[in-house]
Amino acid sequence: MSHIQDIHPIQGQILRELLFHPDRRFSDLAPEGVPSDQLAFHVKRLQELNLVNKLGDRYELTTAGKEFAGRFDTDGAKTMVMEKQAKLCVLVTCVRDGKFLVQQRLKQPFYGFYGFVTGKVKMGETTAEAALRELAEETGLTAELLPVGIEHKIDHSATGELLEDKHFFAFRGEHPQGHFIERFEGGRNMWLSKDELLKMPNLYADIADALALWESKEFRVIERRYTEEKY
Repeated sequence: MSHIQDIHPIQGQILRELLFHPDRRFSDLAPEGVPSDQLAFHVKRLQELNLVNKLGDRYELTTAGKEFAGRFDTDGAKTMVMEKQAKLCVLVTCVRDGKFLVQQRLKQPFYGFYGFVTGKVKMGETTAEAALRELAEETGLTAELLPVGIEHKIDHSATGELLEDKHFFAFRGEHPQGHFIERFEGGRNMWLSKDELLKMPNLYADIADALALWESKEFRVIERRYTEEKY
């Protein structure tokens, strides 16, 4: 899939035209003032990116084009601006012999911070599949997963700047087993008691909420804004 920097403003206007019309003739695609040779170049580029398809004398969005164009904010605008959205992630909390599986993050942002196993949900992947994949990739372990809640974490800097916006599908990982990986690219794993964990420097601001989800007997939803002193 193409990234936003690959899309020229004229290509964005072509996509917008096809977003609101199932199919259009070549002449219908032309933004005002764009000559036909320039239009042809940009239409061909969209075809190469598999975003636009030609059927006879008419053009339409491909399946990939519909998904891509659907990411843009089109309200009241003639240009195509990529709409920023919160990230969809998973959070896995495992305990073995009274100790939590803890990760120290060794990449930016939040370099050096301590917390639980997290990761992004990939396109077409269920949250449970994402949780199992992240757990295996980063720790070498498998576990029986129990969904315990959803955490919406909105991070701001001390000056009020929005840093990150994430929705975590939280799972309790029971009976973890496998070949434990201590270090992986971007972090290291360890087993810590709750007291040891809470004494670690650079804990994520939501560590108490993550623990509350793990301890909860019912499925919970937690939404909070946090101020992160370090990022």
